[in-house]
Amino acid sequence: MSDFLTEYAAFCKAHGRPDRLELMLCDINAVLRGKWLPGDDEQKLSEGGVRLPLSTYAPNILGEEVEATGLGIIVGDPDGRLYPVPGTLRPVPWAAGGQNVAQVLVEMDDETGNVAQFSPRFQLEKVLARFRERGLTPVVATELEFYLYKPRDDRDEAPEPPERSPLAQNYDLEVLDRTQAILDDILEGALAQGMAPDTLIAEYGPGQFEINFHHTDDALAAADDALFFRRLVRGTARRHGMSATFMAKPYADHPGNGMHAHVSLIDESGRNVFDEGTDEPSPLLKQAVAGTLVTMADLQAIFAPHMNSYRRFQPASFAPHAPDWGIDNRAAAVRLPEVSGPGARLEHRIAGADTNPYLTLAAILGGMLHGLENPDLPLPLPLDDENGSHGDPLPADWSTAVEVFAESEIAATIFGTQYRDIYTAVRRDEISQLTTAISQIEYRTYLGRL
Repeated sequence: MSDFLTEYAAFCKAHGRPDRLELMLCDINAVLRGKWLPGDDEQKLSEGGVRLPLSTYAPNILGEEVEATGLGIIVGDPDGRLYPVPGTLRPVPWAAGGQNVAQVLVEMDDETGNVAQFSPRFQLEKVLARFRERGLTPVVATELEFYLYKPRDDRDEAPEPPERSPLAQNYDLEVLDRTQAILDDILEGALAQGMAPDTLIAEYGPGQFEINFHHTDDALAAADDALFFRRLVRGTARRHGMSATFMAKPYADHPGNGMHAHVSLIDESGRNVFDEGTDEPSPLLKQAVAGTLVTMADLQAIFAPHMNSYRRFQPASFAPHAPDWGIDNRAAAVRLPEVSGPGARLEHRIAGADTNPYLTLAAILGGMLHGLENPDLPLPLPLDDENGSHGDPLPADWSTAVEVFAESEIAATIFGTQYRDIYTAVRRDEISQLTTAISQIEYRTYLGRL
């Protein structure tokens, strides 16, 4: 019996045989695509009998094929065989009508029989392999922010916060009390799916919340959970007559949604290599910080992948917009919450909640590796120092960020030239479509006046 069939049999014993099995493939935008399979057809999946076009990995945000990627109909749109990712078979607590539904993450193989190079998850696996070669394992924890809002009749409408949401609700316990039913279901769903949530808080914006996950030495699982959590929140919100979004900046006048990542490194004995038992950051921690800072501008198109992403970066906000660092400083792009003991780590604060978690963690870890491999990289003074400064701003517009990424050697090192170019092609296609559309505000301002 295959490993998946064994896992599936254990799942059926614990939860009953599912009415259906939802096969989920993560594309370049972290949109889940796939198929529904009858719950008694697990053998077909186990034997590689379910297929999708390989181009499913790299559509634009509209779900359209991008010819410039070199995938799709230009090469005959060949199929890959789907296979389940071990350990990702989970229940779907929010399924409508009380149905028994299971979900599993899937990947595709290519013509060589190996995992397709176009897989975002594979991109993170490649970076983790480089750490293993150095005898190191990243320990990762993510924080994800999201908004609850009222359902809309028209998808062109702006969102409205839930009833009685204060405009500023930072750490407001009454907000948690008023939304307890939906938040309890979110937390229960996370536990039912094997996630490791830590704390859930009311964030600053109206209807905004943040989930913190426990640290794990399985960075792939951390990215899986971030991906699954977004689906869980949206599904649970629908059951409560609400909607939810991880869009970077859904409101012009309120804070955006971020995805912060806390990262430490342990050696083969389990020791945190960033800890040297002093009150100052260790040389190795400083190298890792230097690597993330010097690569940050090149990788901004990963941390801020969409047109809306760039609305989140504002001066004097909690969304840093320059490659700087500080000790326990939330204005910094890289914050060091602790510099000694087992919790010595860095917190990367640039990415929005709209990013692909696999690509984002690959970019952060790839930047850290760049610092470890180049110990002479310059490190600016921290913001805490009286002479510290923010430095040159990161690319502030979508097109510039994408073009910097397109020419980046560090992006090619982390993701490979082919994937860098595919990513660039998808973003250029989106830019050409979305930035040329005439907006409502242009009609409102100019049409009747000029």
